[in-house]
Amino acid sequence: MPADIWHLIGAGSMGTLAASRLLAAGFDVRVISRQGRSLQRRLRWADGRQQGVTLPAAGDESIRRLLVAVKAGDTRLALQPLLPRLCSDAQILRLQNGMGSLDEEPVPASVRVLHLVTTDGAWRSAEDIHVVAENDTLIGDGGDIPPRWLADLLPHWPGLKWCQDIERAQWQKLAVNAVINPLTALHRCRNGELLDGAEREQKMAQLASEVDKLLSACYPDWPMDTLQRSRDIARQTAANTSSMLADVLAGRETELHFINGYLLRRAQRLGLALPAHQSLTCQL
Repeated sequence: MPADIWHLIGAGSMGTLAASRLLAAGFDVRVISRQGRSLQRRLRWADGRQQGVTLPAAGDESIRRLLVAVKAGDTRLALQPLLPRLCSDAQILRLQNGMGSLDEEPVPASVRVLHLVTTDGAWRSAEDIHVVAENDTLIGDGGDIPPRWLADLLPHWPGLKWCQDIERAQWQKLAVNAVINPLTALHRCRNGELLDGAEREQKMAQLASEVDKLLSACYPDWPMDTLQRSRDIARQTAANTSSMLADVLAGRETELHFINGYLLRRAQRLGLALPAHQSLTCQL
């Protein structure tokens, strides 16, 4: 039975789902929250399955395993007070949209940072987490040696796989998010409504073309398929409200800085112009 303690910041829908899988693998999971209270959630699957999840409150103990599932823009505020508590051999598992959330709050060099790239889907209503999709989830840190605890977790996390080139996987997800999320936020529409055969779909094509322009400069074998993948995802998730639109409707800060903003910062370093992304970012 695994003895490692996992600490969680960000007990939203995806954070709670991930915590439930760690619990199923026998790990102790403790939640760090501003209120300092234990949390109780209930997971509901579309096929009728339910699972209660109890997350006891963390104390001021040292942190060896940390799951970061807060919104990307909240990372610095959430992580900064925890840095003194990180063990020298600590590992951080990042479950967030976008890229670059740790750039503004760098962690000690001895801390291993792993990334999760998932197409799982879940949303929260009151204390219930509704799981709508369990697809592939990739985990990695750019190396070829997985952490020892991964073997215990694999049987309890559907579709979880070790990925040596996790950065490319992050880019593949960010490429589609950079097309769908900001456009749905701008037009206040569901994902499928981008496929209008007119103005919105034309904007999709412009954004996707610029993404491919940037990523072909980073990866000579980039398949130039962002538009087709964006269309496919918009069609498959036609009734969904993107996370960025949900943030806009709720009056929350969006993750634009870590999606389109991250694209623009990388393009600037390469001397490339992305006018459609620049314009959209300014509008939002």
